[in-house]
Amino acid sequence: MKLSYKNWIFFAAVASAGLASCDTDFLDVTPPTEIPSEEVWKDGALAEGFVTGIYAGLQQGGFSEQMLASLTDEAVFTHTGRNINTVNEGSLSPSNLGWVDDTYGWGPMYTRIRATNLAIQNLKTATFTDETLKGRLQGEAYFLRAYYYQQLLRYYGSAPIITKVYNLNEDYSVARNTYDECVKFIVSDLDSSALLLKGKTEVKGRATQVAALALKSRVLLYAASDLHDIPTLKAKSTVIGAYTNPEFLGYVSGDRKARWQAAQVAAKAALDASNGGYKLNLTAPVTAEQGRLNYISLSMGGGSADKTLDASASSDIIFGRYFVPSLSEGARQTGLNNGPNGYHNWAGNTPIGLLVDDYQMMDGTPFAWTNPAHKASPYVNRDPRFYATVMFDGANWKPRPSDAKDPANQIQTGAYDLLDDKGALINRKGLDTRSSSIEDWNGSRTGYYMRKFIDPNPALYDNTDRQNIPWPFIRVTETAFNYIEASIELGQEAEALAWLNKIRFRAGMPAVKATGAALKEAYSQERRIEMAFEEQRYHDARRWLIAPTTLGRPLQYITVLGKFKAGKSMKEPYHYDTSVYDYTYTPVEEKSHENRTWVDKMYFRPFSRDEINRNAKLVQNPGYDK
Repeated sequence: MKLSYKNWIFFAAVASAGLASCDTDFLDVTPPTEIPSEEVWKDGALAEGFVTGIYAGLQQGGFSEQMLASLTDEAVFTHTGRNINTVNEGSLSPSNLGWVDDTYGWGPMYTRIRATNLAIQNLKTATFTDETLKGRLQGEAYFLRAYYYQQLLRYYGSAPIITKVYNLNEDYSVARNTYDECVKFIVSDLDSSALLLKGKTEVKGRATQVAALALKSRVLLYAASDLHDIPTLKAKSTVIGAYTNPEFLGYVSGDRKARWQAAQVAAKAALDASNGGYKLNLTAPVTAEQGRLNYISLSMGGGSADKTLDASASSDIIFGRYFVPSLSEGARQTGLNNGPNGYHNWAGNTPIGLLVDDYQMMDGTPFAWTNPAHKASPYVNRDPRFYATVMFDGANWKPRPSDAKDPANQIQTGAYDLLDDKGALINRKGLDTRSSSIEDWNGSRTGYYMRKFIDPNPALYDNTDRQNIPWPFIRVTETAFNYIEASIELGQEAEALAWLNKIRFRAGMPAVKATGAALKEAYSQERRIEMAFEEQRYHDARRWLIAPTTLGRPLQYITVLGKFKAGKSMKEPYHYDTSVYDYTYTPVEEKSHENRTWVDKMYFRPFSRDEINRNAKLVQNPGYDK
């Protein structure tokens, strides 16, 4: 049987699914448009095409319709029946995995790992003559294998390390390696990648030396964290503590300080090799307005045509997924998936009050509903990143569609007094609520909408137009955070503060001056805010062992009411106006849509029952034995 390029990918899918046998007669037909596998490694362009195909395992980045943010205390998924509740309510099991995205699913990851093994194996003996290209492709293949393994590692704990290429009718039963072995393997791949990619011309959207160094810093930072230090983990969790194979989850012994030192060295190496990121050289805070624009520019990654933004903010992306108008339709629908229903969008992943409340005041003090001034005007004088991340009642946004009467183009998530045509007092629900005259079923449940990653270009109508904003898998800023965290753990507080304040100054926020436990808290707060919606919080809350008190909290929504001031009134079209209205804001705890519950087994995802049945050597994660 002659194996084509396409058939290799087919075999990868079969192997990852663990199929022992199947009828393969249909594979004997080789369409003339396909290329025999042995020819791929004789031609540089074909070899590059094969490696390019492996990047497909990155899917849409974080721009799935259902975002990882909705498995955290950042957001909630608006629509029911999508299996997110299974995860957030703690009822996931080997027979009910809930929502699993292909960017971390067990089978999809091994599909791509098999493809990387094919590339690594064949590139060593490839006969095309462009040695520079050959080295780059090898470096990319090592990076991609490391990336997919680190996805498995941070969602499931340790996994079987596979470097050979399995074919059909082989025994796929393989035991899990230890956590330590997995970390060492991934780091080795990243070291190989960095060496092979050093000095190579960088190609946008492909792995680079800096990307390999930065991913190494992430892997080593996670390895040093509480979740993977088994003595610490056992002290915090009886479920995990009773597990008979803790070596699959972390380090049962060893020098933890050395692990933090390794993480710090790796992060500094990545920072030194990077281009310095975007505006991380400031010595004082920028203005609040400039901080807001800086953050919007960062989230656009140079992909917006909005002239008010700085396209050079793309320099902060070390490794990203980029989109073009003719491709990646789903990933380019972020505005449609998450925008307000009053614009005919779907309000998929909406921020919750638990995130909104964590944005500080401009002077660096906490926001508090118990503070009368804060309660009266909760969206005034907040961290500039708040205005670049969240749409709230009264926030300015794009021009409305023609069927919406809103010349002010403001978000309406409240209920407001109005006078009808006869002068009678009515109570009108906002255009962006679940009682809207426009697609009420797509309204936010929380009273907020996601703004980050939605192109603010007023010429784009999100319901029909598609945006080209890149997804940032790794940013220079994340690498800086990795360096800060390791420095704090090693007692190097001055160094940590210097870098932490660089990030805050860019956002227009004042310097942090904390030490000790207060510095740790300030760091975790800053990372939460800066990296919102970037698939960091899911992992951070787990590796810091704070998930029970963060991810396990009930959802919090906001109720907004606008009542006429004495002697004041307004007719349609409504607009936000504090001279006409007294607005009241009431946080509401909500459990009917999603009754969030934290169970310690959720620190790690389960292996499906089918996967366990296929691989008798695969030991299940703790808490999923029933």
